[in-house]
Amino acid sequence: MAHTTQELSSKSEVLIEKENKYGAHNYHPLPVVLEKGEGVYVWDVDGKKYFDFLSAYSAVNQGHCHPKIVGAMIEQAQRLTLTSRAFYNDQLGVYEEYVTNYFGFDKVLPMNTGAEAVETALKLCRKWAYEVKGISENQAQIIVCENNFHGRTTTIISFSNDEGARKSFGPFTEGFIKIPYDDTEALENALKSSKNIAGFLVEPIQGEAGVYVPSEGYLAKAKALCEAHNVLFIADEVQTGIARTGRLLAVHHENVQPDILILGKAISGGVYPVSAVLANNGIMNVIKPGQHGSTFGGNPIAAAVAIAALEVVREENLSENAEKLGIILRKGLNEIAERNPLIELVRGKGLLNAIVINSGEDSDLAWDICLRFRDYGLLAKPTHGNKIRFAPPLVITEAQIQECLFIIEKALNDFR
Repeated sequence: MAHTTQELSSKSEVLIEKENKYGAHNYHPLPVVLEKGEGVYVWDVDGKKYFDFLSAYSAVNQGHCHPKIVGAMIEQAQRLTLTSRAFYNDQLGVYEEYVTNYFGFDKVLPMNTGAEAVETALKLCRKWAYEVKGISENQAQIIVCENNFHGRTTTIISFSNDEGARKSFGPFTEGFIKIPYDDTEALENALKSSKNIAGFLVEPIQGEAGVYVPSEGYLAKAKALCEAHNVLFIADEVQTGIARTGRLLAVHHENVQPDILILGKAISGGVYPVSAVLANNGIMNVIKPGQHGSTFGGNPIAAAVAIAALEVVREENLSENAEKLGIILRKGLNEIAERNPLIELVRGKGLLNAIVINSGEDSDLAWDICLRFRDYGLLAKPTHGNKIRFAPPLVITEAQIQECLFIIEKALNDFR
């Protein structure tokens, strides 16, 4: 049945037009202009309230504008914002001790964004390969998975399957072997194929690919294979980490401790760009002064904010909440799927979930459904054409989940 989509206000139209006129067109946002957020809610410039079911791609796990995290940022910003790493500051060492104890590693290398952290991990892995494993200079290879998403730097898109992210950006960086995701046989064959394998970079759940959850045991088997071949297991937990999937890290579902851990997004609760690469001394000590760094990496605000953000995860039991409410959300989505054939599949872990819409990847149907969600007060976004990701802040309640399931079903019913 046909329904018209809500009209944009003149205020929204003006602000959208400013972005179109003066900003690079490197994103295709849902047409809604937000000006305020609190907890699981955001408000647009006209005062309409929405459930946020994207959480800034899982950066806002602790909820929008969490008072403890924002308070830490304000307090630190009023004292000291940036020293660069030319000098010590009174926050960085405290944060480094806290975050390494929190995740169980010897050392951390602080950066700002997820893509920077991935680049850092790749450099660290290669340097370890040459200086510890003994691979010949410039011969190291890193195994990656098809349909991965690790960012959009030149090196990272060199091993991406996304032609939209790759076309006209070459030449590309060499040194990567692509294998199918969730395929330990392919991994084993790749590990056996060369003595120059330095690492295996993997997302515990492929988020951008549409919340693709691997088979149970995949991560543990992959880690064991890496250990057997003296290859570093590198977990990109930028999106899946910090309680999102019902454990502190998604690899914890299989009791895996990575050799290199990549974190970002929710390590700051979404209030400041913070990322981190963690490893033990045998790996991290290959980095010497001047060999890698960042002016803003490890700045005092980032350090204070990250400690507060990680404290909130523990104090508010966000891993447990994500685990419990994720089960309730998927149960509700599967019940809707039984009543509405538009949902082809429901998948996810914790509060990182997706529905696959019964249409081709080139169809606009998932986009139109997300517009209808917006009309009814819920914000979500399609990925890979026909998949819609559902990732609300982890502070959401069961009553709010039920309210959102009602909205989701109501919107889907409009397209039957």
